Order: sequence, then C-alpha cells, then structure tokens
Amino acid sequence: MKKLALLLLLISAISVGCKKKGCTDSTATNYNSKATKDDGSCTYPEEETGPYLIIKLHFDSLAPRLDNFGNPTTIPANHGAQSPIFYGMSAHYIEFAQSAMTQLGGGDILYHGAETTAGGNNAVDFSKAIIKGDNEVFLKIPLKNINPDSYNWVRMSLTYQNYALDYRYSGVNYNGRLASFVGFNTYITNYKVWNQTVTLDANKSQGYWAFENLGMVFQGQAPATTVPNPLFATSPVPAGSCVVTGQFDTPFTITGNETQDITCVMSLSTNNSFEWYDVNGDNKYEPLLSNGDVNDYPTDMGLRGLKPIIVP
Repeated sequence: MKKLALLLLLISAISVGCKKKGCTDSTATNYNSKATKDDGSCTYPEEETGPYLIIKLHFDSLAPRLDNFGNPTTIPANHGAQSPIFYGMSAHYIEFAQSAMTQLGGGDILYHGAETTAGGNNAVDFSKAIIKGDNEVFLKIPLKNINPDSYNWVRMSLTYQNYALDYRYSGVNYNGRLASFVGFNTYITNYKVWNQTVTLDANKSQGYWAFENLGMVFQGQAPATTVPNPLFATSPVPAGSCVVTGQFDTPFTITGNETQDITCVMSLSTNNSFEWYDVNGDNKYEPLLSNGDVNDYPTDMGLRGLKPIIVP
C-alpha cells in the first residue's frame, strides 16, 4: 500500500494539538504530553506517578484471521501462510475511541512515537521505537492523563515485526528470522535481523522486509499489508497507515478517580499472518532455489486482528 498525505496531515495535527494524552519515546518510563518535541513525540515530566494504564503485547496464533474489513478470511489460491513466532514488535500510535463513529484522531491519543525527516519525507524514527515481545510491558501511562470517558475501540498503528519462520532449502527444513517494517514510512539507520545487522540510513515504505537464513540476508518489498478495520464503513483509516482496530468486549470506562493500576493486553492475531506466493503449491516457504535464485516470496505480513483485553 502507498502512504497518503492525509495520514501525514493527521499525524501533524495530532502532534500540534497534543494535550492530556500519554506520549513518549523509547527512553521513557513515565508518560505525559504537556508539550510536543521536535521529533513529533510528546514530552513528559520525570516526576509523573501512577496509578498507571499498563499496556502489554500478546501474540495469538489461534485468534481469528481477519481481512482489511474485519471479516474472517482464508488463504488465497497459490499462496502459502504460517503463524510466526514473534520476538519483537513496535507500534507508533495508540488511540482509544469512544464509538464506531469516532474518526481517527478524534478519540484519546495515548501514544504517538517519534518521527523524522532525516530520510526525506516524514517517517517513523526507528532508532527511537519501543520494541517489545510477548506479554512484555509496552507502555505505562498515568491514568490521570487519560480523558474520563467510556471507550469501545482501540486503534494501534503497527510499524515493526521480528519473528522466526520455518523454511525449506534443498529439501531440508530450517528456521530463519524475518524483520518487517509495516508502518506508513520508516527512517532506518540500521537494524538487526537475527545475527546480521543491516545498515540503510534511508526511508523504507510499508512492506519492506529482510530475511536471514544460513548466515545470509535477503531484502525485498511485499506488495500489500493487511490492516483489519471493522469500522471501515463509519471510521476509515488512510491506506498505508497500518492502523489496526479492535473492540473491547465491554466499554472501558475511565472515571478520573482511579486508585490502582489497570492492565490492558493488546492481543494481536498472528494466525497465518506471514503469507507468501507459493510457487510449487506445497505450503512450504522456499525463499531460495538451490542455484541461489529467488523462489517463493512474501506477499503480506500484516497482523490479522486486534483484541484489547482489560485484565482484572
């Protein structure tokens, strides 16, 4: 998908109007947004205290596999897919929305990560991204910084994934590692796939990936990224934004009088989330032929749904 100017205008407006939201960069432990930094993230005072909204990530390979409209979907003909084992993920934007009519940016923006124009066009600053694994704490936001209201939906813009994949080479099964960038645009100085480090110092658009296997790294660009949004009819998101939308089972209410921490688990569907064009139809990911030529290639790396869960 290609990014749209609409997204950049929206993010800019969010940053300029940053108030009573919990934003930070990867160095923070406490979060506030009394002011906005030059990189687009929100600053915070060191003395901020709880109680907190604690946001954790969870990767669920058994969750429903959804399409862009939030409907269950199957794997296309001539494609293969597998549920990867996640080692790390990053998100750039988190928003709580009151209703199905709340437009993107119109809810309570809890987090907005750093951006930069170092690579040319505005992009996510990967050097400042928060990257966390399964059941790890992604953010801690003082509850007093969340607007008192009842929220039914969560919107989360995903930007980076790092996971293990099974693949086959010359009839032998191996385990490799894939790093993928699914944000609207990402400025990358360097990153580590598995054991190998890739240096770019450049912007990369949504769908850029690198796969490490047998000590080698291969890079490419997937043609599409699925972004489930059950609210597409009433509250669409810009193409290329990777803003995944999920609904609370019951409305999540903030009164402003909370005295204890609240944990919200962002359960993300990894159900066959890595998809490739399967040249020989055997549902085995075979990225290389024995002569070194490319065989199967990634077609989609989007996570397949979001379920926000409040843990008692």
